[in-house]
Amino acid sequence: MAQTKVYSLFTDFDINLFKAGKHYRLYEKFGSHIVTVDGIEGTYFAVWAPSAKRVSVIGDFNYWAEGEHELNVRWDSSGIWEGFIPFVGKGNLYKYKIESHNNGIKTEKADPYARRCEHPPKTASIVWDDTYKWKDTDWMKKRKKYNALNAPYSVYEVHLGSWKRNIEEDRSLSYFELADELVNYVKDMNFTHVELMPVMEFPYDPSWGYQITGYFAPTSRYGYPEEFKYLVDKLHQNDIGIILDWVPSHFPEDAHGLGFFDGSNLYEHPDKRKGYHQDWKSLIFNYGRNEVKSFLISNAIFWLEQYHADGLRVDAVASMLFLDYSREDGEWEPNIYGGRENLEAIDFMKELNKEIYASFPDVQTIAEESTAFTGVSKPVFMGGLGFGMKWMMGWMHDTLEYFSKDPVYRKYHQNDITFSLAYAFSENFMLPLSHDEVVYGKNSILGRMPGDEWQRFANLRVLFGYMFTHPGTKLLFMGGEFGQYNEWDFQASLNWNLLEFDPHKNFQNYYKALNKLYTTTPALFEKGFSYDGFEWINYGDHENSVISYIRKGENPEDNVVVVCNLTPTIHKKYCIGLPVSGKIKEIFNSDDEAFGGSGVLNSRAITIKDKPYNGKDYSAEITLPPLGISIFKFN
Repeated sequence: MAQTKVYSLFTDFDINLFKAGKHYRLYEKFGSHIVTVDGIEGTYFAVWAPSAKRVSVIGDFNYWAEGEHELNVRWDSSGIWEGFIPFVGKGNLYKYKIESHNNGIKTEKADPYARRCEHPPKTASIVWDDTYKWKDTDWMKKRKKYNALNAPYSVYEVHLGSWKRNIEEDRSLSYFELADELVNYVKDMNFTHVELMPVMEFPYDPSWGYQITGYFAPTSRYGYPEEFKYLVDKLHQNDIGIILDWVPSHFPEDAHGLGFFDGSNLYEHPDKRKGYHQDWKSLIFNYGRNEVKSFLISNAIFWLEQYHADGLRVDAVASMLFLDYSREDGEWEPNIYGGRENLEAIDFMKELNKEIYASFPDVQTIAEESTAFTGVSKPVFMGGLGFGMKWMMGWMHDTLEYFSKDPVYRKYHQNDITFSLAYAFSENFMLPLSHDEVVYGKNSILGRMPGDEWQRFANLRVLFGYMFTHPGTKLLFMGGEFGQYNEWDFQASLNWNLLEFDPHKNFQNYYKALNKLYTTTPALFEKGFSYDGFEWINYGDHENSVISYIRKGENPEDNVVVVCNLTPTIHKKYCIGLPVSGKIKEIFNSDDEAFGGSGVLNSRAITIKDKPYNGKDYSAEITLPPLGISIFKFN
């Protein structure tokens, strides 16, 4: 059997960058790479295992026998083991058998940099090299416009395994099938972006992908790596951006994963107070270790470069920021200044965002962060963490709490629906109604709405209308757009059969129309992160549970007036103050019969009177539909 040959892809400069934590393209060097050496084709392997005494590549090409193909340790104290194995090629299965200096412990690990993995529950890595030819040149040239902070940004959050299933074969759709069905659906619904829950390889289905073992490999559940590229390509060819969920906060303890990799705490922090998540029973990366920092930043860059992702939604940022996250007194250790901030994780996130935006200025990073930590979406040079956007978790909690109340009691809770505007411009906020809000007994969004069926759908219409006219970008978990009744079940398809019934079909049409309104109304997105883009008309009409406001674009002619009636009572001749004279014309009404409403509309243009009201110089009288939102343009 051909023996391992001495060979390396690393230069001295690579090694220096790696040790310094400044190498952000490690996937070009580590892992398995098909190469030709001395006229013989084979595969070069490289793995970081500084505590190893011996490292062997075991696989289907050597009957998984330890010692047949040992790698050579580099002489530069980098801890890198490498070598070329002739005649090993695309499709071969392999792992690393590592014997540690630490009491002779032996581990058998999947390749952290593998481009493809076996279908779970199998755990081997696969030598892989795809030559996919991208066809999204037009999108890549113009995507800066679509991903800009002053562009409409309506995101459809999707779990690929349960969006829609092949009923006859009882399986999820493949990447190829999704490239037709999902892409066509998202385009028809007028969403601007898709966000995919983690597609990196993971062993345990109930983790939904948030416990990753194959950081550089799209999950094999739905097809090959190039087939996932095809899905991304199809989205781009239809002018739809793709955001990937990315998990640098923790990883599972599975035997083949990153944990205790070379018989030592290599990727995870050795102090359990910093290296173990009690809630998720998982390990936490050691952000202070240069090589780990390079691994993570390289991984983020990999998905942006190799898979043309338009953004990364970074999971569980709050858990990274604070040393006492979900810990009792005595279970955490303060930083060197006596504070609770994780200074190493903060430095990592700043470096991550600086490198991403330097290399890909036309993408966005989005932080799932639920605390009052300041400057999450401020640039690093201004003292922030450097994310492009941050999830507005406070808005989500207050809004769902408010809408779950019977309308008769809402007048006592007006502050719940207006408070978000007190801090709406402190960050670049995304308004999320995500998968986390429709699981674990929380009920579906529709299921939280009070009243009979008509009122539940009317409540849902005004909730989403309020969401789309509130400053900030938008995110909705799949199924919410047609009024999914049941909680999300990751093992089952969405209840597409509901679209056979008018209330759900009408609501789907409503959400489609909302997306269209949002993406074609500059006042709703051009100044979504600026005080200049919002003006209250009246937030104090508690008795009627009505709120009214103006959304503003770059051109004053684009400004729109929004009035939300949050009870079933119809109000005729309801007076609102306005800043200018002329007329207003209703351009959108959630109570339209086409959406399942009762048809209480403002069908004619309304003359603005020279009569001060609500602190404005002028006013107009309008009709408010029951549990409805009315949107007007100045005419």
